[in-house]
Amino acid sequence: MAEFRKRANLTLRAVEAETGISNAYLSQLENGKVQQPSPKMLNKLAELYRVDFVHIMKLAGYPLPSVSAPGSSLHARLGPTTADEEEALADYLDFLRSKRPGRFTR
Repeated sequence: MAEFRKRANLTLRAVEAETGISNAYLSQLENGKVQQPSPKMLNKLAELYRVDFVHIMKLAGYPLPSVSAPGSSLHARLGPTTADEEEALADYLDFLRSKRPGRFTR
């Protein structure tokens, strides 16, 4: 989570001001001391950090269906992907989107 906050150029106190989530809790979340952050809180952070909510939920340990499930267009184009490959693809897509705002959005 700290990586997303830093990419957004925000301090813990700035995130607290925007979301109402205490900076102490945010620090614990970033340091892995929070076991099950609430989806509602994660959604606030996803919106502020401009990160996909599903990606944040996955990082928080919530079970989610695979992005490239059989039958999806991504699966059809790439075939089965590993979790590491999906993470690398998501990182690269984040990079592309950050360099060309609006071009890669739907």
